[in-house]
Amino acid sequence: MSEPTGKYSITMPRDIAEAAKTRSGPSGLSAYVAAAVARQIERDNLNELIAVAEAEHGPITDEEIHALRDQLTQARHEQTQGGASAA
Repeated sequence: MSEPTGKYSITMPRDIAEAAKTRSGPSGLSAYVAAAVARQIERDNLNELIAVAEAEHGPITDEEIHALRDQLTQARHEQTQGGASAA
């Protein structure tokens, strides 16, 4: 069962609306716009979470970001290698 829907009127620049129509495909403009708004809400929620965490623990340093990216890269590499040898 899908979520209940409502009909809304929005205003946006014509070029953005036309690009969205072109890209929306068979699901239609409403579904495309709803997905875009849902992604924006997720980003806003994550930004709020980051702000709370940084207020409590201080900002994340560039060094911490690089270290975590390296860990993620290594984990992806190991996962790819493990998947390739298991096949």
